[in-house]
Amino acid sequence: MTMDVSSLQKALLNPEIYPDRPAVIKFMETHISLLFLTGDHVYKVKKPVDFGFLDFTSLEKRKFFCEQEVKLNRRLSPTIYLGIIRITKEGDRIHLEGKGEPVEYAVKMKQIPEEKLMDKLLEKKQVTPKMIEAVSEKLVQFYFAAETNDLIKSFAKPERVKQDTDENFEQTERYIDVTIPREVYEEVKNKTNDFFRTNGKIFKQRIASDRIRDCHGDLRLEHIFWGDEISIFDCIEFNQRFRYTDVAADIAFLAMDLDYHGREDLSEHLIGAYVGESGDHELMEVLDFYKCYRAYVRGKVESFRLDDPHIPKGEKEEALKRAQKYFSLAHRYAQRF
Repeated sequence: MTMDVSSLQKALLNPEIYPDRPAVIKFMETHISLLFLTGDHVYKVKKPVDFGFLDFTSLEKRKFFCEQEVKLNRRLSPTIYLGIIRITKEGDRIHLEGKGEPVEYAVKMKQIPEEKLMDKLLEKKQVTPKMIEAVSEKLVQFYFAAETNDLIKSFAKPERVKQDTDENFEQTERYIDVTIPREVYEEVKNKTNDFFRTNGKIFKQRIASDRIRDCHGDLRLEHIFWGDEISIFDCIEFNQRFRYTDVAADIAFLAMDLDYHGREDLSEHLIGAYVGESGDHELMEVLDFYKCYRAYVRGKVESFRLDDPHIPKGEKEEALKRAQKYFSLAHRYAQRF
């Protein structure tokens, strides 16, 4: 038994069905989730979509990925992810954790104040080098304890990583001279392919040194909460390919995000603190390569927004600017390796 998205949305906007009877339910939507915010909690429902890299088309799959989301995110955010709840139906009525058949599942999270997210703090110039060191320390401990095995390591073989970069170049061809100038596209592509050709040894060395782990996969400022303790949330639960990676690729994402926001000083401080504490000096040999990869992926994602019929014109203009800025950043990194 399952429900269509619009009926479910309507049912979950009714404050009566929530245990704490909130006065108002705030609703947010992403391309893969519906979020219902009560003031104290967030209930996150996965949409029945299939994008190739993720598949939430059956109730069983959505339940499984809700479980994965809670389990994986508790590694870096143990107090935010509260568990999974069943959305049930009895007669015509929808209940949270009722006695009827589950028609859907939701991840239940603690609602956190947005002004304490690191992207918001950065905007207000409130992120200090000390804070960056604290984030680095948390990541050093996380990567040290994160799972690794032969399967996870296999995802960092150069021929495997090249599948990802090839896919990026293929999927951005249609944006040449829209968000990415042709000469930039060609240069980043050639430099990337040259790096694989001449640095096979480095990739193998990273694997041999146990630097390939079950990472976060989407390590950006907006996913870091500066509360009583640092919480890093919203890791990628839906595809191992984006999470089983070199720790350098993971931390490069955060360093790239700081560069993107014009804070190269904090970006350098992050890497310096991380290398100093982890002893992973070889990370420097692949850092610009992975920063380039991460900036390129963000440019691609923003370019995709131009083709989304649901996004208004004004928002598309903003997405266009962001995509151009990300591709320009990727180009800058490519010139360094």
